[in-house]
Amino acid sequence: MWRQYQAIKKQYPDTIVLFRLGDFYETFEDDAKIAARELDLVLTSRPISKSYRTPMAGVPHHAADSYIARLINKGYRVAICEQTGDDRTQGLMERAVTRVVTPGTVVEPGLLDEKRNNYLAAVVVDGARAGLAYADSTTGEFATTQLTGDDVFASIRQELERLQPAEVLVEKKEGREGKDGKEGRSLPLPSSPSSPSFPSFHQTPYPRWHFDLDTARRALQEHFGVQSLEGFGCERLPLATQAAGAIIQYLGETQKAAIAQFSQLSTYSTHQFMNLDPATRRNLELTQSIRGGTVRGSLLAVLDQTVTPMGGRLLRQWINEPLLDINNLNERLDAVAALHANTILRTELRTHLKEIGDLERLTNRVLQRIASPRDLQGLRRGLETVPQIIDLLGKEAGEPGSRGDKEQGRQGAEEARRQEDFSHLRISVSPCLPCSLAPLLPCDDVVSLTRQAISEDAPGSLGTPGVIAPGFSAELDGIHAASKDARTWVASLEKVERERTGIRSLKVGFNKVFGYYIEVSHANRDLVPEDYIRKQTLVNAERYITSELKEYESLILNAEERIVELEGRIFRQVLDQVAAAADRLLTTARALAHLDVYANLAEVALRHRYVRSELSSNEMIHIQGGRHPVVELTLRDHPFVPNDTHLASGDLHILTGPNMSGKSTFLRQVAIITLMAQIGSFVPADAATIGLVDRIFTRIGAQDEIAAGQSTFMVEMVETANILHHATSRSLVILDEIGRGTSTYDGISIAWAVVEYLHNAPRLRPKTLFATHYHELTELANLLPRVHNYNVAVAEEGDRVIFLHKIVPGGADRSYGIHVARLAGLPKAVIHRAEELLQDLETAARAPGAAHSVKPAHEVQQLSLFAPPHPLVEEVKQLDINSMTPLEALTKLFELQRRLQQEDT
Repeated sequence: MWRQYQAIKKQYPDTIVLFRLGDFYETFEDDAKIAARELDLVLTSRPISKSYRTPMAGVPHHAADSYIARLINKGYRVAICEQTGDDRTQGLMERAVTRVVTPGTVVEPGLLDEKRNNYLAAVVVDGARAGLAYADSTTGEFATTQLTGDDVFASIRQELERLQPAEVLVEKKEGREGKDGKEGRSLPLPSSPSSPSFPSFHQTPYPRWHFDLDTARRALQEHFGVQSLEGFGCERLPLATQAAGAIIQYLGETQKAAIAQFSQLSTYSTHQFMNLDPATRRNLELTQSIRGGTVRGSLLAVLDQTVTPMGGRLLRQWINEPLLDINNLNERLDAVAALHANTILRTELRTHLKEIGDLERLTNRVLQRIASPRDLQGLRRGLETVPQIIDLLGKEAGEPGSRGDKEQGRQGAEEARRQEDFSHLRISVSPCLPCSLAPLLPCDDVVSLTRQAISEDAPGSLGTPGVIAPGFSAELDGIHAASKDARTWVASLEKVERERTGIRSLKVGFNKVFGYYIEVSHANRDLVPEDYIRKQTLVNAERYITSELKEYESLILNAEERIVELEGRIFRQVLDQVAAAADRLLTTARALAHLDVYANLAEVALRHRYVRSELSSNEMIHIQGGRHPVVELTLRDHPFVPNDTHLASGDLHILTGPNMSGKSTFLRQVAIITLMAQIGSFVPADAATIGLVDRIFTRIGAQDEIAAGQSTFMVEMVETANILHHATSRSLVILDEIGRGTSTYDGISIAWAVVEYLHNAPRLRPKTLFATHYHELTELANLLPRVHNYNVAVAEEGDRVIFLHKIVPGGADRSYGIHVARLAGLPKAVIHRAEELLQDLETAARAPGAAHSVKPAHEVQQLSLFAPPHPLVEEVKQLDINSMTPLEALTKLFELQRRLQQEDT
């Protein structure tokens, strides 16, 4: 066994090997030391020879998933070495590594977020070109692209931020090998000296030869059984081919059973959907909040009321990939509108969808041959619901003989139009975009097979009898019947033998050592029949067996082992038959995912009063009564104040107003409403017309990049530079407080120049919202024709200031910063001093040359205990604090306080 382990470990030197021994997975040598340390296990040892004991640590096989998850989260790779057969060679059980678990190849449901893809990505860079591919072992999704440009690393970073892969394959460099099964985490991806480093992802260095073009192309051709990659769209994209080929090779090494599920490779272009850089994704909080880093507080949290895991994953993809094709978007909106208009249909559809489960991942578990009996039960229950959904949609579509067909004649033209909408809904479910139609297939043969084959009370895993339903296998039923008959025979043996022998005290019993036996007391020894065979002598009795009893005992004891073995063989045959229908199952799963998202968006729209936007190819954005979808749900005591937005081509709106008045919320809501429209969602507004935008840029908030040596101001300037270099006339730009990270005059100068550049540069002229505290910038509206001033309305009632959160034309003349400071709880002395300083500074600003009229703080009575010089102050200065005891200090303080009080009186 030890030699067997060493041979396997030699193949996986940088991986922790979990070696199956009976009911445990064991680790040895250095792997055991790591496992004991990382998993809090007891480190034991096992004798290998007379002079050597190997360290050893193990975990129960039924609880292995949680331990594997902890190792993966700590950055280790784990190889699962299973007992692959029942036959022993010279007493040795056959074993082999069935898969290697890495962050990007996890398939266990308990280790995954059901509403999030678990992507494995690969990146290869060659000068100004790069290839990026990604795959999900749990769904069979596999795609690749080739990126080009002056800053190709920024393009890769954007894609990785969109995908959020669990693991990224990169070309192995010298000195980057893993140690003790642990790969380097959060290492920078390959970069040139002039390029910034990429965001932190779990990266796995992979030997460079796997990325070689010929090797990668051959791997893909062999996998798909083709002579050319032309049909996949990447034949003339060498770096896309290299990245995809590396993934296929890696999966072939780590997930042998999973490789067959990747039956398609799609080549895509990032120009198919809206570009969103990492800063914009963060600032708009699309899938996670800035503060908590969780889904809660994000746009996804508001929009995701999906009832299937598949729908949840698809909705996340849509949010990360806003479309640029108006026809595809209108098809999505048509489907959402049809369900929005019919509450009964939507409610019934969502009720049925709740019963579907994760049809996509269940199918892929079948393809990998790792599905459990309960997985097949879940698959069957989901498929049993599909005909009900087909019937429901068929009736609403007005198919012949259906309820809709009868009602249509009575309800007139309006009802006919609505029925036509449902007909569109029924066919616009697809694996990619609504224009790529995919049918709902009931897969009755799979339902019938699994219903007949798998017992309703099947255990969670193989190895326990009861997996296969009665009546499915005559051979298995025969074993069950024989075992049952044998047990019945044994149960009646005692009565039969008492009558046959006349021994009234005769007993039939069983123990694990001797099996079944017949026990007769010594007093009745003379009555024992000749066919009894003595087995054991006790103090007061003898125990016997008979040849017939031995046969039935063998039948009973061997029946369970035979049942488990036969059920395992039958179950694997059932898996093979279900796997043969995988294409149909996945087609149906993806169609159901689309239905779930459509119904979900309709439900959310109805709950939150969203409306369908009018999409246009012009460059205008008109929003009437727009609201921020996340903020409005967090307001409990006050209703959200809606605002209008009217942005024509090239418009630049300068927004001024106090802090806490809602400027940032307004900026974000315009961007989010635009994005929601371009994923096919209704939007939080009274009405909206959205001219499709190619990109949304945001520069909001301050985040120090200390680890990268970048200050808040440097980050601000880098992000602004990115906008000025890449925005187009079809872009939407959101800028909040440009220039605030430096001195006032520097900041005003930079902000002024940025506004001029956005307005005047012929290639740019995007639609821009620019929030600022620099009131000087409002002068630009008098100089530049497309610059318009807006401010957040404020009402003043004496000393009280009320923020109305309403955006109105014109520039603000005050910032009300001191009022906000008062609300924040700054000490009153600070507030009073700030008010005096503000008054002096404003006076100085109005009177040139009077800048020195501001009073020094020591001349202001409010912040001074005494008007210096004062005897008590001088006395305090002379005190030797370090030499005083606590009691002396308290006594002196009491004396000073008393003397001061006497002076006041």
